Amino acid sequence: MKSLEDQLSQYASYHRDLRNILTHFLGIPMIVFALLCLLSRPVLDLHGLMLSPALLLTLLSTIYYIRLDIKLGVLMFALLSLGLWFGYFIASKDTNTWLFISISTFIVGWIFQFIGHFWEGKKPAFLDDIAGLIIGPLFVVTEALFALGLLRELRSRIEERLVKIH
Repeated sequence: MKSLEDQLSQYASYHRDLRNILTHFLGIPMIVFALLCLLSRPVLDLHGLMLSPALLLTLLSTIYYIRLDIKLGVLMFALLSLGLWFGYFIASKDTNTWLFISISTFIVGWIFQFIGHFWEGKKPAFLDDIAGLIIGPLFVVTEALFALGLLRELRSRIEERLVKIH
């Protein structure tokens, strides 16, 4: 398995244009939320524990993120859990409302992604490496943390790798 730095550096190499990164701040959370909404049905209620494909996706993603970095993994779990909770809320609505919100959010999220990549002049990372689909949400979170002045060492190491790539 590639390291956290390997994954983020590779993903970042497709995302150097600030406009593209900013579209990802909207598009990726929308796509993740839409998937959690769509996968929140069917649900099996086991004494208050709501089992669904969305829960499985959240748990598997969290395991992957924790294997990359424990602290970021815990943060991703918290964010995904919030999305999961809201996904269950949307899934509890009538079918038309659930599908409309889920599908329209998914489509708009991808529109943001493709606009960003148009500006960047590069194809999305997942077209070369399917792992880009799971790294995208982590990239957005780490970019937000970088913008807040956190994880300076990680940011420096990624930037050093990017200089070597280009």
